Amino acid sequence: MYELERKQVLNTALKLDQYGLIALMGGNVSWRVSEKYVLITPSGMVYDQMVATDVLVIDMEGNVVEGERKPSVDTKALLYIMKHKPSAKAVIHTHQPYATGLGLVMDKIPCNLSTLANSAEGSVNVAPYGDPGSLSMGIQAVGAIGDRLSVVLKHHGVIGIGKDLQQALVSVVYLEEAAKTISVALSTGKPMAEMTPKQIQTAVDVFRYHYGQSNGYMNKKD
Repeated sequence: MYELERKQVLNTALKLDQYGLIALMGGNVSWRVSEKYVLITPSGMVYDQMVATDVLVIDMEGNVVEGERKPSVDTKALLYIMKHKPSAKAVIHTHQPYATGLGLVMDKIPCNLSTLANSAEGSVNVAPYGDPGSLSMGIQAVGAIGDRLSVVLKHHGVIGIGKDLQQALVSVVYLEEAAKTISVALSTGKPMAEMTPKQIQTAVDVFRYHYGQSNGYMNKKD
């Protein structure tokens, strides 16, 4: 059941390690593949030691439909996000250090970079602390994310969402790249340059409508 999709979930989880967004067993990947079913990574397993069948199929109440492993400890929170944020077909949770670090000293990571506008669609809010492995983590994430594609969980990590695994992955990877750049800027002690709302919206639109190979942009006539 969902053999190909389970491989895609595992490949996405491996990329989190590749991009330095997790260590060992941290974080999780979930994907709502139908109205009834969600694919989710197991609890407490190192991703490069997993095979696709370790990814579980669960229903929207968290019951295991297929798989022998225990699902992520954050399952309740992730399902809450999917239920209360219908656009979140894929949810990725990481412990990425730069964005999480900025969340300790900021209430919002400002959108001062075109890549953050591209990937998160604006400044990224920092959610109040919610206990890991509890429903409160999902409640706080939904309350703070707004119309963005990522949110920082104070004292914890990051949640990225998307219409699919690729969009959710892009949101967390480029948030971390932006957080690194902002950290460098802050270390100088000088004021950061700001992007205007118009510049941010233009960057959002370019990525949303023109970037990549699947939107037919090159075939459009002026």
